[in-house]
Amino acid sequence: MDYENIRYEVSDYIAKITTNRPQYRNAQSTPMLIELDDAFERAGFDPDVRVIALFGEGDHFSAGHDLGTPEEKAYRETEYLIQEGVRGRYNHTREQFVDKTMRWRNVQKPTIAVVQGYCIFGGWIVASAMDLIFAAEDAMFLGANFQYFSIPWDIHARKAKEILFEGRFMDAEEALELGFVNRVVPRDQLVDEVMEYAAEVALNDPFQMRMTKLAVNGMQDAQGFHQHITAAHSSFLLSSQGEKDPDYALALPQGKRRPMVKRALEKYQAMKAKKDRENSS
Repeated sequence: MDYENIRYEVSDYIAKITTNRPQYRNAQSTPMLIELDDAFERAGFDPDVRVIALFGEGDHFSAGHDLGTPEEKAYRETEYLIQEGVRGRYNHTREQFVDKTMRWRNVQKPTIAVVQGYCIFGGWIVASAMDLIFAAEDAMFLGANFQYFSIPWDIHARKAKEILFEGRFMDAEEALELGFVNRVVPRDQLVDEVMEYAAEVALNDPFQMRMTKLAVNGMQDAQGFHQHITAAHSSFLLSSQGEKDPDYALALPQGKRRPMVKRALEKYQAMKAKKDRENSS
């Protein structure tokens, strides 16, 4: 497959996969997700790859799902027609955001998400499917009741409820404290830190690493991870349908931004302005 929305490089047993839509903050279009799926499969079966590192080009790891860029609209109109109604929406969201993500979680090589800037909704989904997350100090994570609802597995259930009920961002330091990310690194040192760690891991035996990953993922699956994700996907469809109710509590924003993203950004900007005032006084 020829890639137009990602870059794929292999050197020293490390596969670098980079989403390459910085003009859209790496919003996850259908073509980009298809290319990512191909790249993970390619790296998973390449004997010259022992570690996979996932990057996002530009200032942000991912602003989430693509809600209507010209490229996404054109693709859906010509290449990927979605059946109308519940069946079509279920099939589309299940394959694009659940099945693909589950395949990436289970790829046989160690995987690392390298997060800077926004990691919103779909960005959280992809990052959480990786074995490790290295974050820049400016990383900002925003979760919700989305399609691949891994959050109660990513952080403690009570903290998950606290953050989701507020509908707020989680910064890099809080993500580290809660165990969602493995390391927080200054932005200008992030790539070097990841590549140094990946090179160290790549010295290990690939089969032993594969067995280790199977054992850890198997523990989660024995506790019900896969079944929970399947059930949560149906809950996502119901909750997203509820946004159309006449008494939905949040005002629908102009443009393509999701209501809860808009609210989270407003809260973050207000908090930042308050801190700036306190620091200047």
